[in-house]
Amino acid sequence: MANIVLISLLIVIYILNLSSPGNAISSCNGPCSTLNDCSGQLICISGKCTDDPDVGTHICQGGTSPSPSGSCQQSGTLICDGTSHPKYECSPPVTSSTPATLSLNDFSQGGDGGGASKCDNQYHSNDEKVVALSTGWYAGGSRCGQNILITANNGQSTTAKVVDECDSMNGCDEEHAYQPPCGNNIVDGSDAVWKALGLNEDLGLVDVTWSMA
Repeated sequence: MANIVLISLLIVIYILNLSSPGNAISSCNGPCSTLNDCSGQLICISGKCTDDPDVGTHICQGGTSPSPSGSCQQSGTLICDGTSHPKYECSPPVTSSTPATLSLNDFSQGGDGGGASKCDNQYHSNDEKVVALSTGWYAGGSRCGQNILITANNGQSTTAKVVDECDSMNGCDEEHAYQPPCGNNIVDGSDAVWKALGLNEDLGLVDVTWSMA
């Protein structure tokens, strides 16, 4: 009888260990906080287990949450302080009304933009209407010095000059002010751009559209 009780107790303990959250290994789209939370060759991106683009697996068959990347595919990941960030060499196609996310950047020396602007190797006053574009839209500097037209959801529009790249491939270092890579759909605008659009800077990120001016 004692042996039966002991065996039953061991079985219960074994089942509890299998169901313990601390030992859980997530599969495709399962929750995760570290790389160790995902099974096999899956990697933790944005809190979900998915294929590792660096390895080239297709276990989840594109099971990551949709991103505003259009046909642009992720080019790998960059891990900063244990958190994975997607990298992109491309951006969605530019149209007469290209959807984008407007972020706020300080292009002055000592600001949160890191080093000098890539187009002219200069810093810019917060009173200048200037922007940095995601790597794909920056297009190797081909849009440097050109003006783009930005339109906010409140109906207001403004032009701004392209002076820098919002790097979608690199980050988390001194050159990038220790910030992670930009998304692939970012228009990073100065204080003057936000004011010209009548936007609340405390929002940090807002949906806009843009085109070449």
